[in-house]
Amino acid sequence: MAGRPYICGIDAAIDVVGGKWKVLILWALHERPCLRFGELRRELPGVSEKVLVQQLRELEADEIVHREVYREVPPRVEYSLTELGTSLNKALEPLGAWGKEHRARIEATRARCSTEQAG
Repeated sequence: MAGRPYICGIDAAIDVVGGKWKVLILWALHERPCLRFGELRRELPGVSEKVLVQQLRELEADEIVHREVYREVPPRVEYSLTELGTSLNKALEPLGAWGKEHRARIEATRARCSTEQAG
């Protein structure tokens, strides 16, 4: 959405967390505040290395995630939430609670729709 003004706050927030993996990266870094790339990838089954790198770079550019490079041999890189990332996670908590409360219904509805489309 770069290049045009945001319509509202939700527009700006969705631009930052848009994509399948960004909110899951935020969740993983909330659960375990400092993760190396491989640890983060294991926390997110199904994400490809390429996509994870891309999503982390975008979150870092938006100052949501901090990338710390340790000058060691071999080099070590750790990811953590910034203060802005922590506040974004807090804003997403009600959405997560809503999903948890309605998860069974959502899964049942999706399964029913999938069955109807196949048949």
